[in-house]
Amino acid sequence: MTMKTTKTINPAGCDIKWYLVDAEGVVLGRLASQIAKIIRGKNKACYTPSQDCGDYVVVINADKVRLTGRKMEQKKYYHHTGYVGGIKEISVAKQLEEHPERVLIKAVERMVSRTPLGRQQMKKLRVFAGNEHTHAAQNPIKLDIAAMNPKNKRGA
Repeated sequence: MTMKTTKTINPAGCDIKWYLVDAEGVVLGRLASQIAKIIRGKNKACYTPSQDCGDYVVVINADKVRLTGRKMEQKKYYHHTGYVGGIKEISVAKQLEEHPERVLIKAVERMVSRTPLGRQQMKKLRVFAGNEHTHAAQNPIKLDIAAMNPKNKRGA
C-alpha cells in the first residue's frame, strides 16, 4: 500500500508577481475580495495555507471606488482612543474625502486572517489614491477586475 503525501511549497518555490488594479468605478467589497485572494495566493496552484505564496497588488484610483446602496451615509468606522468614553466614529464618505486608501485597506484587512501570517500578507498590498504609483520598476501586470463580472462595476 502506498502512502499519499501532500506537497507543500515554501515561498521560494512560488513565482511571485506584481499586479496593477484600477479601482475606478469598481464596487468596494468585490474588489477587496479579489485582492485578498491574490495576496493570500489562493489563485495559484501552489497555494499552501501556512505559507506566504501570494502576489503583490498595486491599486490606483482608490478614491474613485464605489459603494452600493446607502453605505456612503450609513456605514461607519469606529476606533477607540484608549481613554474613558473615547470611542470615535467616521463615515465612509468622510474617510473617502480625507484618506481614501484607508477604506480599501480596511476592507481587504478584514478578509485576511488576523495572525502574523496575515499581517505579513497585508504588506503585499500597496494602495494609491490617485492615478500615479511608485512601482513602475516592478512591471506590474494589469488586472481588470471590472471586466471579470458585470456586477463588479455597478453601484450608485
